[in-house]
Formats: sequence, structure tokens, C-alpha cells
Amino acid sequence: MTQSSNEPIRKPVRKSTRKKTGSRRGGNSGITLEDVARLAGVSTITVSRALNYPDKVAADTLDKVTRAIRQTGYVPNLLAGGLASSRTRLIAAIVPSTTNLVYAETIQYFSERLKEAGYQVLLGESGYPETSEQSLISAILSRRPDGILLTGVHHSMDCKRLLLAANIPLVETWDLTSTPLDIVVGFSHERVGEAVADYLLDRGYRCIASVAAEDHRARVREQAMSNRLRTRGVEHVAMSKVPVPTDLRRGRLGLAHLLDQGFCDGAVSCSSDMLAHGVLIEAQSRDIRVPEELAILGFGDQNFAADTHPALSTVRIDRPRMGRLAADALLARIDGEPADSQIIDVGFEIIERATT
Repeated sequence: MTQSSNEPIRKPVRKSTRKKTGSRRGGNSGITLEDVARLAGVSTITVSRALNYPDKVAADTLDKVTRAIRQTGYVPNLLAGGLASSRTRLIAAIVPSTTNLVYAETIQYFSERLKEAGYQVLLGESGYPETSEQSLISAILSRRPDGILLTGVHHSMDCKRLLLAANIPLVETWDLTSTPLDIVVGFSHERVGEAVADYLLDRGYRCIASVAAEDHRARVREQAMSNRLRTRGVEHVAMSKVPVPTDLRRGRLGLAHLLDQGFCDGAVSCSSDMLAHGVLIEAQSRDIRVPEELAILGFGDQNFAADTHPALSTVRIDRPRMGRLAADALLARIDGEPADSQIIDVGFEIIERATT
């Protein structure tokens, strides 16, 4: 039995004073050395010297140039003069973790589609804190990729400034927002949380707990689940937080923590299938019957979820489709084609198996 989200949302492109996203290109159409020089009130030679030989520039001049660079989001082009074409045939893909299987499948299908079109994909690992993304983006932009895939829609202001100043095609994934930097291909974590709450309540569970990673998307789903439960009469949700990246051991420790706090005879929603598998193992080690005494719901529908014993109920995201749609959107942007929509919702569905 499955429970599906709403049909994919395809909103019309909003009118904006910004340059059309279909024409976003790198190279000379982005912020230039001349723009920085003009803002700093110095010559382009001085800006170049400040970038390459900062020790030979007066402190006050260097400060002016540095502030202008930060204000404009300018990134030096390390490939300047070395390209016969305006295109590098290079696409950058940024994920929080290369070991998280949830992201790996999306990147696999994203990369395959781009390779078919003659592009190479440069994979970067940003880590989970937003603050660690900026230095990676700066390094990537200095190579002038033809486009960038980003995981998530939450970026620091400095990151946004860098990305918009570069003026190249961008696709954000794994989230939805009404104000994407360019195009977003993802799903609503709020609606996932609400659907999980409704599913568990409709199955008759009233004692509900959460084992969730300490990352933004997991927190959004957990909060949405808690809010929906509250509106339907369940005031308390037992919670166990675990650090990222998640693994089996942290799932086991998460359930152990809940049991130590008195949780029993209910359902546990987990922010990943890996955590859910750990919860299942810990329950079995304590002779807790699943699902008779403890129901378990994961997230991601990883390739092992159907083969655990009992088989793991979970939330399925169509990761291959997300990867292909993101690649197609990026290729269309690179070719200057207008997008039918800036917001593409791939939806989700709850897969009911033996653990619920």
C-alpha cells in the first residue's frame, strides 16, 4: 500500500527584473575585474596585484579591494585566457556527504545524463554546516563551470552573492522554495513530515517517537510531523537526536535513548533508512517484537530497505527522476532555453512494508 503526495507542482516562471535565467552564463557575463576596480576606486592593475601579490599592495588599498570583492561576489577566473571556447564542458555537483547513499543515486543519474551530453561532472563535498559550503563554491567558481547542482536551498548570504554574481545556470535539489536562485528540483520536507504523522495515526499508533539526524532537512520533517500530531491530539513526541553523518550504530543508540526515557509500545519515525535499520537491530537485540510492540518507519527507501527482516516501511523519493530532471534543467539553461517552470516537485510516497 502506498500513500502519495500531490502531483508534481509546476509553477509558471515569475516575472522578475533579473536577467532571464535561461541566459545565465559564466565567463564575461558575470562580475568582472573591472566591476571590482570601479567599486574600489582603483585601477584593474591594482585589483590584479591585490589578488596575486597582496603583500605588495598598501594595507588601505588592499582593504578597499577586499571589501569590493566581497560586496560583488567576484571570483577570480583561474582559466582566464586558457580557453578557446566560452564553455568548459564542466559541471559541478555539491553534496553534503559523498558517503550518504541518499544523495549518491541522485548524483549517479544526474551525471549519466550530463555525460551523454558531453559534460564531465566535478563532485564536491560541502559537509552539513552551511558555513562550510562557501569556500568550496568559491574554489569551484574559479574554474568557471558551465553549471552547478546544489543540494538544498539554504545557503549563506555570501554563498548566494557568489553564485548570483557568477551568472551561470544553477539547479538546487532535495528541497523546495518559492524563491530559487535559478531552478529547484525537489520535494516538500514539510509535507513529508505531515504525511508521516497522518500515516502513523491512521494506522492506530498514538505513542510516537523520532530518531532524527541533526541536519536542517531532518529537523524540518520532524517539526512538521510534531505539529501535525499536535493538531490531531498527540501532544508529546519523544525525540532522540543523533549527529551526522548517520549510521547503524547511531540508530541503535537512538532507540536505546528512547527506551531509557520510558518510550514503549509505539512507533518510531527515523530521518533515514540507515537509522531505521539501526533501530530495528537494537529492537531485535532486546527481543522487542516489530511491529507488534514497536513500529519503525524510515526515510529514503534505500536499496536494502525491502530486504531487512522484517522489511522496512519507509518514505520513497524518486531519486533517479530527480537526478535526470536536474540534469535536463541545467542543460536547457546552458543552451539558453527558457524553462517551463522554476519549481519542479518530484513528490514522495510512503511505502508500507512489514515494520509498520
